[in-house]
Amino acid sequence: MKLTFLKLAVCGIAAVSFSFTSCTPTQKGAGIGAGVGAGAGAIIGNQSGNAGQGALIGAAVGGLSGALIGDATEKQYERGYDHGRQDERYYDDRRRY
Repeated sequence: MKLTFLKLAVCGIAAVSFSFTSCTPTQKGAGIGAGVGAGAGAIIGNQSGNAGQGALIGAAVGGLSGALIGDATEKQYERGYDHGRQDERYYDDRRRY
């Protein structure tokens, strides 16, 4: 029983990690936030007798906050990339004269 559960858990973790390979940071943040929020909500909700309701609320709050954090990370990356591209063009222009 324990070995079957362990195999199932390893396969599930592998499937989840492979599903995030082509996602944007916003999508990754939303997915991870929803998963963590659902787990935390289920644990907290279990204490009051409403594990399912706690998991739903936790997934919604976690997904939203994860998406906001991922979006901020993505915008920060794009600003840095654009700034680097401007520097590259400046140095390329200097070499041509």
